[in-house]
Amino acid sequence: MEKEDEERKKAQMLDARARNISHNVRCTECGSQSIEDSQADIAILLRQLIRDEIGAGKSDKEIYSKLEDEFGETVLYAPKFDLQTAALWLTPVIIAGGTAAGIAYQKHRQRTNTHIMALNLIRGVSLTPKERATILDVLIPPPPPPRGMASRLRSWLNR
Repeated sequence: MEKEDEERKKAQMLDARARNISHNVRCTECGSQSIEDSQADIAILLRQLIRDEIGAGKSDKEIYSKLEDEFGETVLYAPKFDLQTAALWLTPVIIAGGTAAGIAYQKHRQRTNTHIMALNLIRGVSLTPKERATILDVLIPPPPPPRGMASRLRSWLNR
């Protein structure tokens, strides 16, 4: 009884492993489905090939390598990162970074357009409360840092 349970568990583990690999392999006939979801003849043959390779004791990496060698890199859903696929992987990062930089630059320009606000003030155009606060922040120097007791004593003695 235990032997049957053990064999059933082993068969379930091998089946789960085969399904996992099959979900990561693109059907060469359908293109948009994994071989696990496809009912095309080639998908059925590839699923059987994967089960045979697992039965032969091959690792997942070896199975993926064999499929890639036989059918090309496009058979895998997750292409490797190399010189040919660098644009594919880096384009979203570059677009997001460029967008973030553009937004930050716009915010910076909105906050620091004081020369335009000053010209408008000279021309007699009234400022909005936000523009007035911004121009005052720029024109009024920050308060001096608080001085320590020794510097206060020195300034008092120098009077």
